[in-house]
Amino acid sequence: MAVTVEEALEIIYTHIKAKSLKIIPIENALGYVLGENIIATHNLPPYDNSAMDGYAVKIEDGGKCVKVAHTIFAGDDFHEELQHENAIKIMTGAKIPLGTQCIVPVEETQECEDGVLLPQNLVLSKHIRLSGEDIKKETLLLRKGERLNAYSITLLASQGITHIKVYKKPRVSLFASGNELKMHFEQVESYQLYNTNTPMLLSRCKELGCEVEFIGTANDTVDAIKEHIKSALECDLIITSGGVSVGDADFTKEAFGAFGCDNFFEKIEVKPGKPTTFGRIGETFVLNLPGNPLAAALNLELFGQSIILALSGDHSRFLNTIDAKMQEDFEVRKGRRSLIPGFFDGEYFKVCDQFAPGMISPLAYANAYIMIDDACAHIAQNATVKIIPTKFRFTSEHIKDLVTR
Repeated sequence: MAVTVEEALEIIYTHIKAKSLKIIPIENALGYVLGENIIATHNLPPYDNSAMDGYAVKIEDGGKCVKVAHTIFAGDDFHEELQHENAIKIMTGAKIPLGTQCIVPVEETQECEDGVLLPQNLVLSKHIRLSGEDIKKETLLLRKGERLNAYSITLLASQGITHIKVYKKPRVSLFASGNELKMHFEQVESYQLYNTNTPMLLSRCKELGCEVEFIGTANDTVDAIKEHIKSALECDLIITSGGVSVGDADFTKEAFGAFGCDNFFEKIEVKPGKPTTFGRIGETFVLNLPGNPLAAALNLELFGQSIILALSGDHSRFLNTIDAKMQEDFEVRKGRRSLIPGFFDGEYFKVCDQFAPGMISPLAYANAYIMIDDACAHIAQNATVKIIPTKFRFTSEHIKDLVTR
């Protein structure tokens, strides 16, 4: 019996837990999910410092000609105290000398007989970066479950952190099945096709933060598919495309069954992609996708990405939507939840001019899709729809309603 999309996603998140942890240098941490909370160990900046190239002065010396006897550069260890009617020339980032009340930028001063003439009405602490104004010691910098980017690595470096705990990236094995399929580096006959699914699925899994292994293309026999399964069992997730329908040469389910695969569901009430299957062999999860390219891609986005997010340890592990306006009227057949590819320009969603489960050209054009409720037959121009992005990550810490009704 087919499950609903919501039931399928609940099954995925119920059965999958995050992978184990490892320690890596922060230089290698881009794209990993943090496995620990990071607490600031010291203030940033660690000392009061100058925000400008200028002069360290006292407030009561405003409007006076003051002497300049010293210059401080960033990185200097200067210990003398600033005295009245004196100024110390200071460069951006240099430590503020004792006794300083504000910094006057160079361009706001004039040369005078004994040094520089200061402007009137000086303001206390102006152009001084105070210790801890950016980061205070003991504050939470990064939270366990955050996906690390270049700017979170900046925070780690600011605290002198060299190594961190992260969740291991999900390991995915991929193979396709079909006598008619040849890889793009092979010669095809007039009755054969290039295997477009595997390069697509491989690349998308890498974009989603996985370590990916390509096992190959299996012939349409149980033994050939079993050999590919055996080679893939050390990974966290096996993804296949093709051979899950009801044709005479669709042997994928039989081959996985020989390894004791426990299927959580074998059909989903969604179009395209009804025969999508999700199961487990021991500790390895299995996602069998349809062979039609558009169907495989859309179901990878919806179900494969959810599996990968659940494995990753990311606290934002649920798919999310963005509200958009429909660019044109759209008609759809009622009776089944439908995945519709299109392009989101930041305001409007335009459905692909033509699309079908076996097509690949819509995948290059589309950057999102909508999931239309089975009771919906018409979406009017300018109506609000919920788009689910495919070419950038948009996720949530909480389960969201993904359906356009």
